[in-house]
Amino acid sequence: MVKKKILIIDDEEDFTNIVKSNLDGFGTYEVAVENKAVNAISTIKLFKPDLILLDIIMPEIDGGEIACQVESSQDIQNTPIVFLTAALTKNEAASHKGGQIGGRVFMAKPVTLKELVDCIEKNIIK
Repeated sequence: MVKKKILIIDDEEDFTNIVKSNLDGFGTYEVAVENKAVNAISTIKLFKPDLILLDIIMPEIDGGEIACQVESSQDIQNTPIVFLTAALTKNEAASHKGGQIGGRVFMAKPVTLKELVDCIEKNIIK
């Protein structure tokens, strides 16, 4: 079985290590992490993920700008992005129509592993 590639882009190393460890435990994903937003686009192009989990609030470059760069780059523009952010609470997230920000799916931190895997499976390139 070919593992689906997930790239986590978030400046919080503890968070990315926990999520990576949990997703690795499923055995169905190949997970990579990028903690420096300035390296995000080059990491995406090298790793070629099937889905990107992207934080919104990061130093240097925010997730919205990274999403715009992905969208405008022909070789990676079709890569699905799920914003994974603490910028909204779960209650605020519930009030957003369809769980989207700027046309992209988002999840409010903290998120359970089941919620995360369900979202990945729903949005990943098949």
